[in-house]
Amino acid sequence: MQKIVPNLWFADAAAGGEFYAGVFPGSRVRTSSFYPQDGLLDFQKDYAGKPLTVDVEIDGYRLVLINAGDTFRPNPSISLTLSFAEAEIDRLDALWDALADGGRVLMPLQEYPYSARYGWVEDRFGVSWQLTVAGDEQRPPVMPTFLFSGPAQNRAREAIEEYTGLFPDAQVGAMVEYQEKSGPADAGAVMYADFTLAGQWFTAMDSAATESHPFTEGVSLQVECADQAEIDRYWAVLSRVPQAEQCGWCKDRFGVSWQIVPGGMDDLISSPAAYAAMMEMHKIDIAGLRAAAS
Repeated sequence: MQKIVPNLWFADAAAGGEFYAGVFPGSRVRTSSFYPQDGLLDFQKDYAGKPLTVDVEIDGYRLVLINAGDTFRPNPSISLTLSFAEAEIDRLDALWDALADGGRVLMPLQEYPYSARYGWVEDRFGVSWQLTVAGDEQRPPVMPTFLFSGPAQNRAREAIEEYTGLFPDAQVGAMVEYQEKSGPADAGAVMYADFTLAGQWFTAMDSAATESHPFTEGVSLQVECADQAEIDRYWAVLSRVPQAEQCGWCKDRFGVSWQIVPGGMDDLISSPAAYAAMMEMHKIDIAGLRAAAS
């Protein structure tokens, strides 16, 4: 089970799902939840009965597209790294062409000292992808990547320590430091690191570019919890911005957005009354949702 699921904010999640279905051969795309017909707040009433979330599964890795308008948009602060073997360069190139169509190249696809073939591209919906030949390293095909810049500059190591101390089945793999100051990145800051949380691989780096990409709700990390006690434990560490607390969403001290929710959340809020109750909550109260639905 994938415990931590990246959620991407979309103005039109259905269009995003259709796009990724065409980009990634063999991917699975389905609408996983719908807005209720009744009980919506005024700003949501135009969404009554429409898709709320669209699931995209790439090589077994689950992403969720949130259908919620243009309030937020993904940016490079959290990107998705796609890893390929050297024998898969033709596949890498084909995916690059598809993702770059209508998008924006952040780093051109070419050879770099750390990869025989690497590029960073923002697709037409603003979602950032890093495509790389992984060499001999055994890494999964999709890994979320944190870019620490702006207010979070040079805090990658601090965040990795906090996250790996909080989640089960966590470990730090590679940790490569800047040997000297590089732009806003201090000597000793993290040039590249990878680590696991709940058995899932992530990567992180402190930015060496002057352009800042603060973390936003455009990309959030959904943590699916077994019970209220687990929700309470994650919330106690990850919620550090009171004004960001709503509907199970919170922000940590680095600015990263998290959704701390029970497993089967879509079923719990399927009734208008339960959905309305959820909209009034900060931290999710499972018993409260069940009471509202009954």
